[in-house]
Amino acid sequence: MDTMPSETDVTTHFEEFALTPHTLGHVYFAGNLPAPPPLAYQVHFPRIEMVLDGQLVMEVGNNTGEDTRHAMDKGSVLYIPSESWNKPVLTKPVETLSILFGKQSFGISILRWNGENFDKAIKRNVLRRGPRTGAFIIQALEELRWHNQDQQTARLVVASLLSHISEITHSPPEILSKSKALFEAVRAYVEQHYHEALTRETVAQHFYVSPNYLSQLFTKEGKFKFNEYLNHTRLERAKCLLQEYDMKVKEVAHRCGFTDSNYFCRIFRAQTDRSPSEYRAQYRCKMYSATE
Repeated sequence: MDTMPSETDVTTHFEEFALTPHTLGHVYFAGNLPAPPPLAYQVHFPRIEMVLDGQLVMEVGNNTGEDTRHAMDKGSVLYIPSESWNKPVLTKPVETLSILFGKQSFGISILRWNGENFDKAIKRNVLRRGPRTGAFIIQALEELRWHNQDQQTARLVVASLLSHISEITHSPPEILSKSKALFEAVRAYVEQHYHEALTRETVAQHFYVSPNYLSQLFTKEGKFKFNEYLNHTRLERAKCLLQEYDMKVKEVAHRCGFTDSNYFCRIFRAQTDRSPSEYRAQYRCKMYSATE
């Protein structure tokens, strides 16, 4: 294996795969069942794990309740949706790339296991040009979970993602103003802690600003109110839970930060014109029809 890259040239280790998609290996997809074992990785954001050099065995969840092990070698990729889990089994030297799909940035890290211990990890955050820029690539990976036999398309989508990150690394977005930077930091905080008992007051206290200033910040930078954004974030997460799990509506509400399930149902219907149960039934009907 070559020497570890520096933070400044971290993307050079995967740019070759972006330029030559045929060199990518098998693209695997993780699920969320069964419950993750000890030392497994599980976060609120989608991510990919890729072997840059060497080999490893990756234990992952799936949607049937049985864990699965994949033997991954150079160029192999694992896509892990939000709330799904993975657990690497390290037996041989290996170098891996991890990319976390945050709403405001991509978190990139390269880690090397020399057979006995880890070298120092190389990490870098790459700002996205906006929460929607590049989102279509991530959405394509989500859809390919249901058609994972289409490996040619999966490799092209992964290569597109690597190419996109490389491009914005070399041509980063403009530096944000202080108020814009604070606004984006608050949004990222809400997106990570939406399931907690957040209020305008507690979030303002976390960022050492007044509640009124926080409201003004959202009105100025986002053109919407803080509570509107908090509810929107929670509802988007609720949609994912309704799609993926059979848990009761009340449990979905509580897992997304709503203490009152009746209030959750009211605002869910106001946004979607459907109750949570109707939304779940319609989504699964569409997915069933698509697989026939």
